Parts: sequence; structure tokens; C-alpha cells
Amino acid sequence: MEAKTHIALVSIPVFSHQVSLLEFAKQLIHLYKDSFHVTCIIPTISNSPSIASKPFFDTLPSSIQCIFLPPINFEDLRNEVRLESQVQISVSRSMAYVFETLRSISTNSNLVALVIDSFAHEAHKFAKELNILSYTYFPCSAMVLSMCLYFSKLDKIITCEYKDHPTPIEIPGCISVHGIDLPDSAQDRSSLAYNLFLHRSQQLHQTDGIIINSFLEMELEAFKAISQNGPSGHGTSTTPNVYPIGPIVQTRPNIQNQACECLLWLDNQPPNSVIYISFGSGGTHSQYQINELALGLELSKHKFLWVNVKQPNNKASASYLSNEEVDPLHFLPLGFLERTKGQGFVMCGWAPQVEVLKHNAIGAFLTHCGWNSILESIVHGVSMIAWPLFAEQRSNAELLTSGLRIAMRPKYDSKGIVVKEEVVSVIQGVMESEEIGRRMKELQKFANCAMMEDGSSMKTFSMLALKWKSLRNLV
Repeated sequence: MEAKTHIALVSIPVFSHQVSLLEFAKQLIHLYKDSFHVTCIIPTISNSPSIASKPFFDTLPSSIQCIFLPPINFEDLRNEVRLESQVQISVSRSMAYVFETLRSISTNSNLVALVIDSFAHEAHKFAKELNILSYTYFPCSAMVLSMCLYFSKLDKIITCEYKDHPTPIEIPGCISVHGIDLPDSAQDRSSLAYNLFLHRSQQLHQTDGIIINSFLEMELEAFKAISQNGPSGHGTSTTPNVYPIGPIVQTRPNIQNQACECLLWLDNQPPNSVIYISFGSGGTHSQYQINELALGLELSKHKFLWVNVKQPNNKASASYLSNEEVDPLHFLPLGFLERTKGQGFVMCGWAPQVEVLKHNAIGAFLTHCGWNSILESIVHGVSMIAWPLFAEQRSNAELLTSGLRIAMRPKYDSKGIVVKEEVVSVIQGVMESEEIGRRMKELQKFANCAMMEDGSSMKTFSMLALKWKSLRNLV
């Protein structure tokens, strides 16, 4: 049997990024199952995979191998830097292991290409040493990619803190956004996080291509601007080729889903009656905000499914790298669970999100605006309430509300809290809006078409795969 073409991936110690990159690999194996073998190298902070993520890794095809690198100890920095910086530093400190693993793979296989998470950009230099192609995998929107490619120029033309800039900031091919809605890493120009973000953005140009989990029909103007204007904005593009291959979304095995209590609860609810609430794997709220959200859900009188509830914390990303085990339901308002017993279902554990979103009882999704969750909602045609917490989520929220107009975003009071009355207002606004629902269904059709055999993303996927296959005999 002819040896398979080998592709190596380098991910980061954040499960949502791992899922996106590995779903890309699963799609490649599904389309060309006899042609490719994929190895994913994953730096770690603690022992991996976690209990919550283990089922995902256990169900990967045999043609995909995951190698978890030894954990990196960076306790000296954990309490001093932002989440994104913690991730970046842990990846940087793993680079020697990454190279050792890649060199071993290339010695024993037809390794032709390296696909690297944008946070692991340092691994691109290894591709040159091994004489193979390297691509950046960008698991966010084309809007955020355009902003990153343009960021070196922004850094020069805007001298104040972005949150203090008096007018919305223009991003090529996209809606303008207020400075406060740029990613967290851009919010303090004197910080380590800012310098890492600027460097990471600059490194996007030093690659053979950028593979992005979005699709042309959703962000056409952004893709045009990226290809035509380049990072300088002067019409001479030095941007690598960009390959939109989305929407790539997670698929879960149905065995566990069938026994999931929340799905059984949804089976007994009327169509389009339930608002689904999830702030992802890392999102947290203050005690005050948890109280207001809970009371708002109760006052709305709408059915709700609230999953992955966490204990309160004033830092929005506090649980991302935390292993604390405390029952968060104890922090809900007194009597809330009893009063809403017939109205809602609350759980602190993981829910099968894909199965939830495709359930006909779901009418809207209150989301933290992680890109994976956004794409899953679009694929299943579920309108959203955009409640961003950290990282690039505020930029995503603006894309959903002001750009695509498939979501509503709650307003904060003077203390930075979404009060219960505002929770009621956005729930009623999204659940009852025919216009938002109509636009979402249209976008859902475009998303599904992009992934059909002759769709825009599938054509791009095939182009990449055929290019990699053609390199096999040259290695």
C-alpha cells in the first residue's frame, strides 16, 4: 500500500482551539480517508486531556494521532499576565519539544505540510528547517483576521489607548468598531499582552498561507480587503493566500447524547420556546452579575436551558485554566431553582451543544461569542444574544449585531452590569424578532451551501488537499 501523505498540526493548550483544528483534520480525513495521516502536537499546561475533553479525543479517527507534550510549569507568571499571554508563554516554552517531535515525524513519514495555530507561530521556523510548507490556522472570523493583518498600521496611526479613541476604528472590509471592542490583548499598550499580540499579528505574514474557519458568503468584503489591500492598506498585498474552509463545527458521538438529561428535558418543550445559555468553557461572572442574569431569566417567563454554570469570579476568564471543583449552583439566588423548576433547566456540567442547538425546542442562544459557538449557531439557524466576555469576543459580538444583524447585544449599566430588566429585554427582543430570525435562516443556507461538494469552502478544501498530495513524491 502506498504511504499516506502526512500533515502535522501544532495546537495550543486551549480546548476550543484544539477542537477547531482537529475538526479541520477530521474533515480532511473524511474527504480523503485513504490519502492522509495527521499528527496533532499539543503543548500542555497541566495533564491533558481533561475529563471534559477526553470523549472528544477518544472518538478521533485512527488516521489522526494526538501527541500531548510534557506540561510546562509557569506558576511564576500565572497571576501576573492575561490569559492570552499565559497561553502564548506556555506554547513558547514548549517549542523545543515541538521541534523534536516534528523532526521524528519527518524522519519516518511523508511529511509535507505543517498547520499551526496562530498562537504557536514560532513553529513556522521549523517548517523551513524541514523543507516543508507551513500554514497558519486562524480559528476566528475574517473580521478579526483583517484587524490583525492591519494591526501594525493601527499601532502607528493611533497613539492613545484604543478604548480612549474618540471615534470608531476602521478595519479594512469590515464594520468600524469602538476601541473598547478590540481584543483584550490590545487594551493596554504598555502590557506584555499587547506586545505579544502585535508580534503575533506581524507573524501572520510569514507563512505559506492562512487557513481560516469562516466562509466567503458570510464575510465577502473582509476577504476581498484582505486579498486586495494587504497589511499596509496601500494596495500592494504581502498577505499570504487566505483559505476559507468553514464553517467547520464540532460533531459529537450520539451515544452519550441520547442519555443526556438536558436533551430529554428539551424533548418535552414546545418548538422554538427555549433560550439556551452557555458562556463556554472559561467564561465567569461576578456574583452580582450571576444574580441579575438568573433573575432576568426568571422574569422573562421564557423557557431556558442554562449549562456549564460556574462559581462567581470578578475576572471574566477565571475558569479557563482553573481546576477548582466547587458546586456553582450554590451561588444562584436563593430559591431560584425551586421557583423556576417548570420554566428552566440548570446544570453545571457540559452539555452536548451541537445536539442542543439542532433541537427544535431551541429558539435562541445566549452566547459568550466564542467563534466555535457562533459557527455552530449559524449552522443550525439559531438567533443569538451576544454577551462577550474576553479575548476577541467583543469584536465577534459587533460582527453579529452591527454587521450580520443576527443577534442582539445587552447594554451595561454604569457599574458594568447587565441588570435583570435588560436581560428580559434582549430575550424578548431576540425570541420575538422575525427579522433576526429571517436573516439567520438565510445565513444558515449560505453556510450549508459552502460545505456542499461544489460549495466555496469545499472547493478551497479540495485545492489544499490536492496541493499537499502532489507534494508527497517530492519529499
